[in-house]
Amino acid sequence: MGHQFEIRREGELPTTPEEYWDAVTTGTGGWLWPMEFEPREGGKAAMGGTVTVWDPPHHFVTRVEGEDGWFNQLEHVIEGRGGTTFYRYVHSGIMVEDWQNQYDGADKHTDFYLHTLGQYLRYFSRRPVRYVSSDGPEASRSADAFEVLRRGLGLGDAASTGDRVRLDLPGIDASDAVLDYRTDHFIGLRTTDALYPADPAGR
Repeated sequence: MGHQFEIRREGELPTTPEEYWDAVTTGTGGWLWPMEFEPREGGKAAMGGTVTVWDPPHHFVTRVEGEDGWFNQLEHVIEGRGGTTFYRYVHSGIMVEDWQNQYDGADKHTDFYLHTLGQYLRYFSRRPVRYVSSDGPEASRSADAFEVLRRGLGLGDAASTGDRVRLDLPGIDASDAVLDYRTDHFIGLRTTDALYPADPAGR
């Protein structure tokens, strides 16, 4: 049996409505993951969805539908307020299997995604983005894997947002980073030219 859900967030960012709109609807969306939208109502959307509202730079809704009434919908309501942008974000839909764990996971991911959006808009707005993803090995699914990752990044038990760390990973140049997000489920690092988000699922 499916369970309908709604996750709602509101906030304010030091950016323009146009910059917010571009970040969630265009190629600069690489701050999260690559996504393409046909710029019109009824247009094709990411993951096989449809754009149901296209009102730049104020209101954007995309929706994916499936069998037996299943759907997944994302909505952004955007309002300029004297040099800042107020947003209302709503993720709604139906979860079918293990819905409580799915809901808890989606709720936590929402906060991290919106934080990452805010970091992109504050520090990298409209800069070209290249999305790179790396999944951990099967062993990274163990209960202590996130702590192993934390220690590997040089983050101590008491590390908190704003702390600096030297990021020295295979395949990239060593650089100084700021810990801009930390919970039991997520770590976010920011350098002068990149955002490095990590969660227990390796995304």
